[in-house]
Amino acid sequence: MAFAIFHDDQLIKYGKINFSGDNAFEKVGDAARKTQAIFEIFDVDYIVIEQVVFLNSPKTLLDLTLVQGSIVGAAISSGIKRAVSVPPITWQNYLGNKALTKEEKFKLMSENPGKSKSWYKNNERSVRKNRTIKLIEINYDKIVTDNDVSDAIGIGHYAVNNIDKLKGLTD
Repeated sequence: MAFAIFHDDQLIKYGKINFSGDNAFEKVGDAARKTQAIFEIFDVDYIVIEQVVFLNSPKTLLDLTLVQGSIVGAAISSGIKRAVSVPPITWQNYLGNKALTKEEKFKLMSENPGKSKSWYKNNERSVRKNRTIKLIEINYDKIVTDNDVSDAIGIGHYAVNNIDKLKGLTD
């Protein structure tokens, strides 16, 4: 799980926590323990989580929702009163990282002819991940090479700049 902690509009801590366990349920328990520890170390008012969207794998979807549930449970146990989920497209568009244009897709396909649809989709996703990394570097003067961590910072950036939209929302 990647995370970013902001105070007002200042990025104060970010990173990634790996969960351990032999199966999904053990990992969920580890996720709850580790995230609760973070909530107890830092004074967290609310959390914003990227909304889970359907992926090609039902197992991945289940694992993500289980982990998010454990994070929200840990937040509630730590006294955090507000949890909000944000669709990926919402925070990405806010950052100016919209879907590739037809021209960009055409260029990708013409530079890499004969690839599968999934190859093109994966490369489109990679282009957008790299854009987010670049935006974090520009906005926060931080070099972040991990896609998940840059996404967490991007979600936090969206949240601190849209606090009025998020106040009062609870998912």
